[in-house]
Amino acid sequence: MDLPPDVEPFWNRFLRVGPADAPGRLLGTDCFGDNQQDVDELAELVLTGVKRGTAPLLWSYEFDGDPPPKPGSLRVIVNWLGQAKCVVETTQVDVVPYEDVTAEFAAIEGEGDGSLAYWQSVHWPYYERECRRIGKKPDLRMPVLCEQFRRVFP
Repeated sequence: MDLPPDVEPFWNRFLRVGPADAPGRLLGTDCFGDNQQDVDELAELVLTGVKRGTAPLLWSYEFDGDPPPKPGSLRVIVNWLGQAKCVVETTQVDVVPYEDVTAEFAAIEGEGDGSLAYWQSVHWPYYERECRRIGKKPDLRMPVLCEQFRRVFP
């Protein structure tokens, strides 16, 4: 897996203290959100341990041709400028319809007040934008990849 040149030194620091099989589990870099404010704020929530999950559409992985995370996958979380903030390891992945995302998962995602109502209020508009990008129509049964992760570095 090739990483952006600015991220490689960070990843190499992780490799000095991380598990020997880390290179084979790396999916690459990632950020959460589709605008600078969200991406930077969400990266900080991950860094501080408040955000321990994310919920992209499964359709997005299929459209982009990227493998979805699975337990044990590693990613370098970056901010809007592509600067490495931390490494996360996927601990659990469940694909559920949008309407079945639980309050428990919304709290794990750690955004806003942690409620399901807040989660829905910010995710539905995001999913609408993402569906436009990938040529899909949002609906209550669209598949959401509810991923839980833990920050492993720093």
